[in-house]
Amino acid sequence: MSSVKERFLRYVQVETTSCEANECCPSTPGQMVLAEMLVKEMKEMGIADARVDEHGYVYGSIPAKGKDGAPAIGLIAHMDTSDAVPGATKPQVIPCYDGGVIRLENGVEISGFGFLPALKGQELIVTSGDSVLGADDKAGVAEIMTFCERMLAPDAPAHGRICVAFTPDEEIGRGADLFDVPGFGADFGYTVDGGALGELEYECFNAASCIVRVKGVNIHPGSAKNQMINASLVAMEFAGMLPPWERPEHTEGYEGFYHLTEMSGNEEAAELRYILRDHDLTKLEEKKAMMNTACEVLNRRYGEGTVTVLLKDSYRNMKEIVEQYPEILERAEKAFRANDVEPIIKAIRGGTDGAQLSFRGLPCPNLSTGGYNYHGRKELIPVPAMEKMVDVLVSLFS
Repeated sequence: MSSVKERFLRYVQVETTSCEANECCPSTPGQMVLAEMLVKEMKEMGIADARVDEHGYVYGSIPAKGKDGAPAIGLIAHMDTSDAVPGATKPQVIPCYDGGVIRLENGVEISGFGFLPALKGQELIVTSGDSVLGADDKAGVAEIMTFCERMLAPDAPAHGRICVAFTPDEEIGRGADLFDVPGFGADFGYTVDGGALGELEYECFNAASCIVRVKGVNIHPGSAKNQMINASLVAMEFAGMLPPWERPEHTEGYEGFYHLTEMSGNEEAAELRYILRDHDLTKLEEKKAMMNTACEVLNRRYGEGTVTVLLKDSYRNMKEIVEQYPEILERAEKAFRANDVEPIIKAIRGGTDGAQLSFRGLPCPNLSTGGYNYHGRKELIPVPAMEKMVDVLVSLFS
C-alpha cells in the first residue's frame, strides 16, 4: 500500500495549473495527465469502474460492504492548482520541524504565522519557494486515494457505497460545470478541499467575476491636449471609485470584497479583471451594481462606449441547501471526534465545487485537508494531518 505522503509527493509534481483564458475542459493538458494517472492507480487497487471522461472528470466507486441500506456517500477533490504563482512544484520535506523560521531554497522564508508553533516536531512538506505546493487540492486527492485503498483491503470496516470523483478547473470556477451528478450516484457528498485539520464548512461566498474594458484615444503626447483619452488612466479612475476598505486585505469573516486580480493596458486599451465576493447575496448584488455605476459615470465623463463591464455569476452560498440536511454535518462532526479532532465549523472565504453541486441536487459540505497558506509560495502541509484525514474519511462511512 502507498502512504498518503508518497501519493501526495507524486501528484504535486504533475503540472496542473488551470488557465481561465482557455475555454476547453480541462483548460490545461497536465490535468488530463493526472486524471489518467489516477484512473490507472484506481484500477490497480481494485476500483473496476474507474474512468475519466473526455472533459477530464475522474469517477469511480466501491460497492457497499455489509451495509446495504446505508446511503451512498461521495468524496470529491480537484486536480488543478491556482495560477496565482507558478505551479511547477518541487516539494521539500522537513522531517521534524524545529519551530523556527523555515528557509526555502530561493530565500523565501516562512515565519510569523500563528499556526506554526503547534506544528513543532511534525513532518512538513513545503515548496522550494518557486511555486505553489499544490496541497489545494492534491492533498485531498491523495487522502481520498489512500482512503480508497484502505477500504478495499480485506480487513476494511463495513460501509455503504463509496463514490469518488476528481474534477478539473475548480480554481477557475468551472469544476462543477460538467460534473455528472446522476452518474456519480451519491446521495450526498463531501469535498475534501479545506485547510487546517478539523475544518468543516458549509457556508461559502456568493461569487461573481467582472471584466472591465476601456477603449481610449491615443494621440501623440505633443499634441494630445483635449484629444487623448488614456485608457490606462481611465482604468485607474475606475479602480479608484471602488471602496478601498472592501478589498481582501482589509476584510475578514463575513465581510465581502472587490478583488483586482489582473490588469493590463496602454493609452489605447486597458483591461481590469475582478472577482466579487460576499456571503450575503443582496450585498453581492450591490457590489455588481457598483461596478455598473462606475462604468456609467466614466462613460458620461469620456463618452459612451469608453468603458464596458462584463459581469458573470460564478457560484452561490451552499448554506442555503446544505443546512436543510443537518444529518450530513452531524456525520462529519462525529467522524472528526472519533479521531480526537475537534470540528472547526466556519464559513469559507472562498468556494468549492460543492457550492455548485449543492444547487444541482448533491448536498456537499467541505472537509479539511490539513494544509496552510494556499495559493502562494509559502504553502505547506503537515504529514500527520493528511494521515489523520484518511482516518476521518474511514470514520465518515462507519
